[in-house]
Amino acid sequence: MPERRYLMGHFVRRFLIEEMGADRNLSPNTQKSYRDTIRLLFRYVGEHHGAEPVRVTVEQVDATVVRGFLAHLEHERGNATSTRNLRLTALHSLFRFIARQAPELVDHAATIQAIPPRRTTVPAMAYLEKHEIDAMLSVPDRARAQGQRDYALLLFLYNTGARASEAARVSVVDLAPDIRSVRLDGKGRKVRTCPLWSRTAEVLRELLGPRIDGPREAPVFLNVHGRPITRYGIHGLVVRTANKAAETVPSLRVKRVSPHTVRHATAVHLLRAGVDINTIRAWLGHVSLETTNRYAEVDLEMKAKALQMCADDGMESMHDGSPSWHSDGELMTFLASL
Repeated sequence: MPERRYLMGHFVRRFLIEEMGADRNLSPNTQKSYRDTIRLLFRYVGEHHGAEPVRVTVEQVDATVVRGFLAHLEHERGNATSTRNLRLTALHSLFRFIARQAPELVDHAATIQAIPPRRTTVPAMAYLEKHEIDAMLSVPDRARAQGQRDYALLLFLYNTGARASEAARVSVVDLAPDIRSVRLDGKGRKVRTCPLWSRTAEVLRELLGPRIDGPREAPVFLNVHGRPITRYGIHGLVVRTANKAAETVPSLRVKRVSPHTVRHATAVHLLRAGVDINTIRAWLGHVSLETTNRYAEVDLEMKAKALQMCADDGMESMHDGSPSWHSDGELMTFLASL
C-alpha cells in the first residue's frame, strides 16, 4: 500500500482561515504577514525544487528546505535577520497547527519547530531632541490647508507617540467630546486612551472645523485628495519635513527620521520630564514594561547625570586620589583573574 502524502494546501487554507482568523482572532496585519510568508515559501519551493504550489506536500517542506528558504530570504531577497526570524515564527505556527491536525506528522513538524531564530543586534534607538522636534513643527505653512494638516499631524504624533498606522486610523469618534484625549487602536488590538495637550486640542479643532459635527466615523487626517491618509503617507510627510528642517538644524541630516523616531522622542522627553516608566508604557501602548525600559537606556543625558552623581559620591570615599575599591586587594585580584 503506497505511503500517504499530505498536501500543504489543505492545511494552509485551514490554518489561515480557521486558526489565524476564527479561532485565534489575530490582527489583520499578523494574518497578512503569515499569508505572505507562506506565499514566499511556495514561490521558493517552486523555483528551487520544481514543485507547483497545489502539488507541494508537507513531507517535501522539511527542515533542509526551510533552512534554504530562510537563507534565500537573507541572501537573495536582502531581508534583515529580524524579518527572517518573523518568517520563521510564522512557519513554526503553521507546522504546530499541522502537527495537531495530523498526529502522524508530529515528528516531521518537530524538525521545523527545532530551527532556532537567529540572534540579532539591537540597533541604538534613534530619537529627536526637543529643538529638532520644534524645527520640524516650524516647517509647515499653516496659512495653507495642507500646511495646517501637516502641522496638526506632526503635533499629534509628538503628543501621543502614536504609530503611523494608529494615527491613520483615528476617526472623529475616537476624540473625546472636549478633545482632551484620543482613543488609539494599537498593535494586537490593544486599545488605549492618550491625553491631549490643550495646544493639540486647539489645533485639531481648527483642522476639523465643521467636520467635527459630521459623521463620527470620518477620519481625522486626510490626504491631499480628501481621502483617509495612509501610514505610508504619514511616513512620507515626516521624512519630507525632517529633510526640510535639516536646512536649519544640521543634526537632522545624520538621523534617519521616521514616525517611529518621533514616537521615541515622545517617550524620552516624557522620561526626562519625570513621568514614571509605567505611565509611559501605558501612554505608548507597550505590552511589556521591558520594551519601555529601553528608553531609559538611550538617554545619554540621564546617563551623564547618573555618572556625575557616582563621581560625586566617589569623591567622598577617595584616599590618596584613588577610589576606595582600588585599595581592596582581594577585589583587585579577583578582577585581574577574569
